Amino acid sequence: MTTLIIDGENLTLEDIVEVAIRKGSVELALESKEKVETSRKYVEKIIQNNDVVYGVTTGFGKFCNVNISSQDTRDLQVNLIRSHSAGVGEYLPEDAVRAMMLLRANALAKGYSGIRYSTLQTLIDMLNKGVIPRVPSQGSLGASGDLVPLAHMVLVMMGEGEATYKGKVMSGKEAMQLAGIMPVTLEAKEGLALINGTQAMTAVGSLALSEAINLSKVADISAALTFEALNGVIDAFDENVNLVRPHKGQIECARNMRKLLEGSQFVTRQGNPKVQDAYALRCIPQVHGAVRDALEHIKEIVEIEMNSATDNPLIFPESDTVISGGNFHGEPIAINMDYMGIAVSELANISERRIERLVNPSLNEGLPAFLIDNGGLNSGLMIAQYTAAALVSENKTLATPASVDSIPSSANQEDHVSMGTIAARKARKIVENTRNVLAIELLCAAQAVDLRLKSKKNQRLGKGTKLMYDFTREKVMQLQKDRVLSNDIKNLADIIKRWELVEKVEEEIGV
Repeated sequence: MTTLIIDGENLTLEDIVEVAIRKGSVELALESKEKVETSRKYVEKIIQNNDVVYGVTTGFGKFCNVNISSQDTRDLQVNLIRSHSAGVGEYLPEDAVRAMMLLRANALAKGYSGIRYSTLQTLIDMLNKGVIPRVPSQGSLGASGDLVPLAHMVLVMMGEGEATYKGKVMSGKEAMQLAGIMPVTLEAKEGLALINGTQAMTAVGSLALSEAINLSKVADISAALTFEALNGVIDAFDENVNLVRPHKGQIECARNMRKLLEGSQFVTRQGNPKVQDAYALRCIPQVHGAVRDALEHIKEIVEIEMNSATDNPLIFPESDTVISGGNFHGEPIAINMDYMGIAVSELANISERRIERLVNPSLNEGLPAFLIDNGGLNSGLMIAQYTAAALVSENKTLATPASVDSIPSSANQEDHVSMGTIAARKARKIVENTRNVLAIELLCAAQAVDLRLKSKKNQRLGKGTKLMYDFTREKVMQLQKDRVLSNDIKNLADIIKRWELVEKVEEEIGV
């Protein structure tokens, strides 16, 4: 595993996954160190000159007009972190906190924040040595940055708060001692530089986006197996059809379906015996493709945000200016997290409709009711569809946009906020729910194929679907009689989450 060099300019979604999930290490680029030190010298000049600069020699929010003496600037920063550590609710997962730490370090590496190099290096050391702050998930309005979650991160940098170290929860002070990291004593501007940014929403959203991209590929795979089990009419995926509506995602999805189903003897042709399929089968490229296009757009926005300076004020030593602006406002991420939630919900919506067609004897092309022999005594996969329907319904509630809401704060100084962190958390939950819906579709589709093969032993599956069917059967046995299904769904959801399914198919047929 190579060390990631951060410079504030080149971080990618794949880098986030490498550090947050695979626990890769991080190092600051030499040119970034120079930029950080230059910016810090400028802040020290401001303090020497007693210049009035927001958050350096003034209070915060509505207190921006209260001047702070030079001897109180250190207390100002410490008070900022303690007072803003007001989070509640469940703690963010460790991978999200690691992503948040990486993103904040990368933003500071740009050299517009006025932080000391040693303070930035402390944050990087914590990430590399596994001191992970415990960060409550609720409390951010997503404007003025993710003040609350980032403040809980900085508490541990100061030797306060709580952290996880080597799998154990302990005080921040103890975690820093065990890791051999000296806590920081914040100087002027540093507390504000560390918490004024969009890194919590971007961290949670980045990890959700990475899996959403994976799910967009899994959806093609599970849909292809369902399509085969239901003797779908393959003409709908013809290249001519999709080229005359040339959305990139639609064309890619149709190509994937043709590859996965290549050589199948279970698919049918237009007019023999059916003229066309229901939309959940026929419109797979149109729906899955739209999701792919949405995710590609969201990735572009998120990667811009990953490499942005998002605190306030920003230091521009080369032009001898300090400017209070609004780069901390989370609207670009908030809107796109809502967009992602809506898009991924559609993968679950159409998947659940395919599940219903598989288990419903009125719709499943002659398969047994609920995909089980001796129905009545056995309920088969009846309740698996219930679970999928419940998850889809929950997604519809979660997909209601958070970014259209705003509640003024700080005595109406901060009068429009993004709710971006709420949007990101909702998007991640939608991704989790959709993963389980796709696992249920795989479970049902594999069972339907078993029943098809039972009556048509000499017919063969498609090149890709055969590979996928065999891989699924390695993880979950055929349902001969009723058993607890939760374990089966979890096993399939786990191989989806670990990218095993996609990697297996990509390796063999390039989907």
